[in-house]
Amino acid sequence: MNVSDIVIKIIAQQAVLEVPDITMESTLESLGIDSLGLVESIFAIEEAFDIQIPFNANDPTNGDFDISSVATIIAGIEQLVVEK
Repeated sequence: MNVSDIVIKIIAQQAVLEVPDITMESTLESLGIDSLGLVESIFAIEEAFDIQIPFNANDPTNGDFDISSVATIIAGIEQLVVEK
């Protein structure tokens, strides 16, 4: 499995959706993921890749980590994995 597959699987679990329901253009909001689901997704992704995501749970839209879509989340995680 590559980074994209793993991230989409984690997001699908949090959204209680099937993997095919998740697209690169999907936003967490459009998938029904609330702030708690976002935090749980971030923790699951950090654990899966053994990385630390620069993410402020109190202010998720203000930070260096772009959570605007599934594609931007995957791109950010791929970069963190490379830097690890």
